[in-house]
Amino acid sequence: MITPNSVKRRMKGMMFRLPMMISCPQFEEFIVEYLEGGLTVHERRVFALHLKICRECREYLAAYEASMAAAKQGLASDASSVPVDIPEDLVAAITASIGATEDDGAPSDNS
Repeated sequence: MITPNSVKRRMKGMMFRLPMMISCPQFEEFIVEYLEGGLTVHERRVFALHLKICRECREYLAAYEASMAAAKQGLASDASSVPVDIPEDLVAAITASIGATEDDGAPSDNS
């Protein structure tokens, strides 16, 4: 049975096989480089085209940017304001991740 959702999935699947198109997982791989300005002109065009077409990735990018901004704001604020029920290893991982992206974009080896 053909439903509106099945047609939408089929169309989206066909669109990602077109030239100059990337899949959602490929889009996710480019996010950090995109935000840091590390993509080539061609890669930026492909990334922007995917953003125009894919609502889910637009929402994912907005959530990613909001998360990074919140994490940076949290690090900039007084450390005593961090809730005590947050596991220390989680705080350390987030701190290391933010430091690595600000330094050189490479993941940290602090694990």
